[in-house]
Amino acid sequence: MRMESIKDILIIGGGPTGLFASFYCGMRNASCSIIDSLPTLGGQLATLYPEKYIYDVAGFPKIRAIELVKQLIQQSSESNPEVYLNESVQALDRRENGLFELRTDKSIHFGRAVIICAGIGGFKPRPLPIDNANDYRNNGIYYFIDDLKKFENKKVLIVGGGDSAVDYALMLSLTAQSVTLVHRRNEFRAHEESIRQLQNSSVRILTPFELSSINGTNGVDEAIIVNNQNGDFMRLDIDVIVSGLGFSASLGPIKDWGLETFKNEIVVNSKMETNIPGVYAAGDIVTYPGKVKLIATGFGEAPTAVNNAITFIRPNERLSPGHSSNRKEPVGS
Repeated sequence: MRMESIKDILIIGGGPTGLFASFYCGMRNASCSIIDSLPTLGGQLATLYPEKYIYDVAGFPKIRAIELVKQLIQQSSESNPEVYLNESVQALDRRENGLFELRTDKSIHFGRAVIICAGIGGFKPRPLPIDNANDYRNNGIYYFIDDLKKFENKKVLIVGGGDSAVDYALMLSLTAQSVTLVHRRNEFRAHEESIRQLQNSSVRILTPFELSSINGTNGVDEAIIVNNQNGDFMRLDIDVIVSGLGFSASLGPIKDWGLETFKNEIVVNSKMETNIPGVYAAGDIVTYPGKVKLIATGFGEAPTAVNNAITFIRPNERLSPGHSSNRKEPVGS
């Protein structure tokens, strides 16, 4: 097992919040490492829906997830973080000398403070509620969209009524032959603006229907849906089913670190401090009164965590570094 050099801050998670936290470490002249279990930086944006449009980032009316990830990686690189991918965190301990020892399945990392930016934690898609769903996985049934070309000229059925389902429907309506959205309720749980766009799109909306069964010999040929109010069945001629039922999350080994948690989220205060001194958290993995889960929220929490971690590491340092507009650019930039 490798023993890595000591960093000021260890950042667990390389999604949007973790990437921005690493950039902000550079603003405070703090060394850092990013440790992530995924094979690439960008978290869910890069892994689950790179083609999806993101609407809640200031300065961008809309931006594709993969483009936002590219910008964040470029921004993060200015701070020269050490990046460790495909490493799953296992244990976190604080040594007698005050250093944190973070053990993964591949190495041991040492840091003076830790910021957990692990998104929703470990996640897996919620399965479609039919017995033979696994028989068609990646051969007619998909749980995320990583390449729009897969769905060109296809008859697509999307199941779900939240943000993911609505966003998938709007995305695919531009490339697929047809898109049908099935939801078991008449009301959707997505952003109001997304629902407005959906209602004005070419997407066929069927509510209150549930997926009953699917058939097909070489992939999916048809889906049978049922009206959960009157019991009527309807047959749909389709090529592809996309699940928009979301993902179930787990903190994994993090839950055994002695952190205070609530409903699978880490409890923090206004400083992004956890109940363990020197350990901070930011992004979707944290909870506090009034918390709103947005990418933009994580971008605000990341520098709060970094600045407070700096005062933990260097008690004589001031909390606020001043305005970023005062930052001096390198000569010749």
